[in-house]
Amino acid sequence: QVQLVEPGGGLVQAGDSLRLACAAAGRTFKSYGRGWFRQAPGKEREFVAAINWSGGSTLYADSVKGRFTISRDNAKNTVYLQMNSLKPADTAVYYCAARNSLALATRDPDFGSWGQGTQVTVSS
Repeated sequence: QVQLVEPGGGLVQAGDSLRLACAAAGRTFKSYGRGWFRQAPGKEREFVAAINWSGGSTLYADSVKGRFTISRDNAKNTVYLQMNSLKPADTAVYYCAARNSLALATRDPDFGSWGQGTQVTVSS
């Protein structure tokens, strides 16, 4: 199982940018697909972005497309989420996830390893 650690997060203003990072430890396989999810207060956890093992393929939720960018550095076993033009609606706890598969995925159950979550708050 992969252990995921997510430092970062914080309080920013609408329109600002923020980058989240998620480092993997333990059984770190470069073939793992990675993803980001988020959960706002009173809502279910939702898909944000996913990236395949090589970084050559990505998927985004419609709500973040064009503003967020997912990337990875396999030499550092780290995946990033660059968030630009942040909105108050982006306020949530953000979770990184990993799955032992080459393929992309967007569903919560498709990921077997999860980070502890990091709070992102966007003020208006």
